[in-house]
Amino acid sequence: MSYRTTIGWSLLTSGLVTLVLGFLPGSDLFWGIALLVVGVAALLVRQM
Repeated sequence: MSYRTTIGWSLLTSGLVTLVLGFLPGSDLFWGIALLVVGVAALLVRQM
């Protein structure tokens, strides 16, 4: 089960990095938010 946790944290940090480094309107912002949502969802599914 640590596999899902690793994926969740990886996606979450990828999303944060994308938001911080690419805080421009357009696709960078979209992908940052999308990765954050997927990362949080993976962590929540893991905890259930």
